[in-house]
Amino acid sequence: PDKARAIDPEHPSQPSPRIGEPGDYPYTRGIHETMYRSRLWTMRQFAGFGSAQDTNARFKYLLENARGTKANTGLSTAFDLPTLMGRDSDDPLSEGEVGRCGVAVDSIDDMHRLYADIPIDEVTVSQTINGPACVIWAMYLAVARERNIDWNTLGGTLQNDILKEFHSQNEFIYPPEASVRLVVDTIDYATRCVPRWNSVSISGYHIREAGSTATQELAFTIRDGMEYVEAAMARGLDVDDF
Repeated sequence: PDKARAIDPEHPSQPSPRIGEPGDYPYTRGIHETMYRSRLWTMRQFAGFGSAQDTNARFKYLLENARGTKANTGLSTAFDLPTLMGRDSDDPLSEGEVGRCGVAVDSIDDMHRLYADIPIDEVTVSQTINGPACVIWAMYLAVARERNIDWNTLGGTLQNDILKEFHSQNEFIYPPEASVRLVVDTIDYATRCVPRWNSVSISGYHIREAGSTATQELAFTIRDGMEYVEAAMARGLDVDDF
């Protein structure tokens, strides 16, 4: 019972040192001191369709209608299937899929149009993309640089969870080892150059939708995260840094 309640049996009024305090090492009670009692989580409406201009208009609509409310405090970008597979819109294999299930992004010009007139140094951005995640993110960072926006001010999340593509969603481009190496590249770069950015968002619900049980979903999701951590540590990155 003491263990379950995270109580130090020698000092019943104090949490066990193995558990720690919220916001302090070893972070087993959360990374923020008060978690979401003082700061709500970011809420984003998943959006993306047609051209970059179409989705930009939708983004502006969502942000405009969220003013003064907590309904939409960031942007979540949905890309179309060709973009998710790393193909240009004029590729023959893209026919019939361009802009259907998300926005088509082929170049940095599209990325400029996608976030035109949106203060990306003030609004956090989520990008749901995996196989070509490093390329899409590079375009985004280049857009910020061309706008003279300091990368230290950029906040957001790159899904970049390629392992779940291999065992559930099947939108992968490269073999597993090379794919994980690219994930570690982004973790490394984000840690050094874009400190507010979440370089991986580990996803589980695709696994359940692909036919797993709830227990299997949880197991695969946690193991995917462990794999990225171990791969980053094998690269020589300090786990407390990334």
